[in-house]
Amino acid sequence: MPPRSRPLSPHLQVYRFTLTMTMSIIHRITGIANYAGTLLLVAWLAAAALGEGPLGAVNAFFGHWFGQLILFGYTWSLFHHMLGGIRHFIWDFGKMLDPAGREMIVRIQLASSILLTLAAWAIFVWFK
Repeated sequence: MPPRSRPLSPHLQVYRFTLTMTMSIIHRITGIANYAGTLLLVAWLAAAALGEGPLGAVNAFFGHWFGQLILFGYTWSLFHHMLGGIRHFIWDFGKMLDPAGREMIVRIQLASSILLTLAAWAIFVWFK
């Protein structure tokens, strides 16, 4: 039997970069960011267990604008990753897999993650 030529895998230039692809990449990035953010949470808990001196230092860092920026990003990362998991859960049931549905659900995920982050910070940080 003569050997058949097999199709080559398409290069990235063949694909049109979609919002769904972007959200997939961001979902992976937020998963990694959640590990780093959880280490910050562990550092805060360890400082609280060690006493007022270490806790004051960690609270001073988190109270600084840079620490607040990191915590804000961590909050967004948590919400975005959680909503990405819910999106995948919906897809596991075979719902919203058509092109319009995929586009709509990732837009909802992105908007909801931003709104939930702003709401959490408004309730617990900015207007407490």
